[in-house]
Amino acid sequence: MADPPIFESPVVRSYETAGSGDLMLTDISATTKWLVRASGSVGAVAARLGAPFGSSSAAAGGALVLGSRPGEWIVLGTADAVAEAVEGLEAVDGADFVSALDWTHGRALFRITGRSAPRMLEKVCSLDWSDPMTPDGAVASASVAKVTCDIARNDAGGTPSYLVFCDRSLGQYLFDALIDAGDEFGLVVGPAGG
Repeated sequence: MADPPIFESPVVRSYETAGSGDLMLTDISATTKWLVRASGSVGAVAARLGAPFGSSSAAAGGALVLGSRPGEWIVLGTADAVAEAVEGLEAVDGADFVSALDWTHGRALFRITGRSAPRMLEKVCSLDWSDPMTPDGAVASASVAKVTCDIARNDAGGTPSYLVFCDRSLGQYLFDALIDAGDEFGLVVGPAGG
């Protein structure tokens, strides 16, 4: 088996980075990401993945499973954790049709963390970011700075934190648009990670 290609971030510009801040944007595009589709949003595959449409859950191996659309999930985390979560889905009893696609190199992924993150997102997205509408664990699809995105709230230590996914080709534009939206709230760019 050939070695996987070396990951190159869709964010190609250099930014001054900080290790911490009250509002932080981080490029975590190198995180392993898989798209799973099944013939239905209920059934054996849905039960195994455990994240109904619009919500998220942690898989047994530690991967994060996002119910992004009916019958569709995004699985992300370390390569081993994601492999464990998607392995054998096609053999699950009662599964009609299942496909799993490695999205790691095709999707940009950014994390926005901080108490001002909801207000920052309100500037570039029309969703209601209040706790009752998008609590920790919520998953949605929306336009962010006119880019179609999947967004998941994934709080870090009680602090609001959002994962924002988009097509790789729009990653640099969206990253810059998020920096611009967060500037008034003191946004800092965190070191890239995955």
